[in-house]
Parts: sequence; C-alpha cells; structure tokens
Amino acid sequence: MEKHETYQSLLETLHECMVACNHCYDACLQEENVNMMAACIRLDRECSDICAYLEQAIGRGTPFVSELAEVCAKICEACGNECKKHDHDHCQQCAIACMNCAAECRRLIA
Repeated sequence: MEKHETYQSLLETLHECMVACNHCYDACLQEENVNMMAACIRLDRECSDICAYLEQAIGRGTPFVSELAEVCAKICEACGNECKKHDHDHCQQCAIACMNCAAECRRLIA
C-alpha cells in the first residue's frame, strides 16, 4: 500500500484544517478590531502552514511523519484554543477543524 493511502484520513483532515485556517485568517483581517484578532491571525497562519507542509511531506514519503504530526498537533491545538475564544462563525468553524486535525495527528503518533 502506498504511503499516501495509509495516511488518507490524515491527509484529508490536514487539508480541511488548512482551508479553514486560511478562511479564518482572511476573515479575521476583515474584522473591525483587527488588533483584537492578532493572536488568532498569527496562529491561523502558523497552523495553515504546518498542515500544508505535513500534507506535502507525506506525499513525498517523509520519514518524519510522527515528528511532524506531533508539532502539527500542538500548533492545531493552540490555534483551535485561540479561535474558540472568538464568537465569529469563521473562528468557531476553524476551532473545530483544528481540534479534529490535532486529534487525527495524535491518533497517528499514539
């Protein structure tokens, strides 16, 4: 079985999280009080980047899946916890995607 098939569920979850974080990032920049959203914006970007990187690395057959998944889980949890603090729908949806992704990463390394 190909590596990308082994990790299909993780790949899908990573992609969904990346999309949600990018949407949240962009929507936060449109909010009236952007300064209040600074931590959310920063973590959205961080999370989107690590999810995209891990998705690409798995596709390349990286030998560091577990290590990268551990880092990804930590960043996803941090982003999800920050997004949960905000009432905006895009933040709440992003928090769900981040927590799902963190859980999927943790399942891989368990």
